[in-house]
Amino acid sequence: MAESGDAIRLIAGLGNPGAEYAGTRHNAGFWLIDALADRLGAHLKSSRQLKGETASVEVEGRSLRLFKPNSYVNVSGTSIAAACRYFRIPASALLVAHDDIDLPDGAARLKFSGGYGGHKGIRNICQTVGKDFWRLKLGVGHPGRASDVLGYVLKPLSSSERTAVDQAVQQVLEHVGNLAAGDFQRVMNALHDPNSPTG
Repeated sequence: MAESGDAIRLIAGLGNPGAEYAGTRHNAGFWLIDALADRLGAHLKSSRQLKGETASVEVEGRSLRLFKPNSYVNVSGTSIAAACRYFRIPASALLVAHDDIDLPDGAARLKFSGGYGGHKGIRNICQTVGKDFWRLKLGVGHPGRASDVLGYVLKPLSSSERTAVDQAVQQVLEHVGNLAAGDFQRVMNALHDPNSPTG
């Protein structure tokens, strides 16, 4: 298992701003942040300085920041790097939630460090923050052909697909306390095997 040495202190969700993108696959990271804010009774406030929306929450006695960049997915690294600097949070205590076309709808995976897997938003964050941060991948399915990916991630999900992703988001919410505590193995076990007794 990868080790970061830090519990999660900042959760950033990727997505494109604007109503026209709200229901598209690329905004799965935004859905997670919105669901977390709702679960924790937090109100996301716009920050001109950080170029995004942020909220401070407490999870089982630990402080946690939520963040949604206002920049588009592919250039979100600048805003996330600014948030890390402003809140004095190292990359190893950063979790970035994002859509993943290599996972089926409803799947979620937790991973530390590595490459960007073709995701331009993750590539941009690697360029600005470094690669050693946590990634929460939310599966949105694959269109079947690489040439169709761009249009695919910018299209809304069907009702059944969105339900599956929302269920994955709800599963992640059950483990936000473990993320804040740095109990990553427990979260990995639960997400990678939903029937695991450690979930």
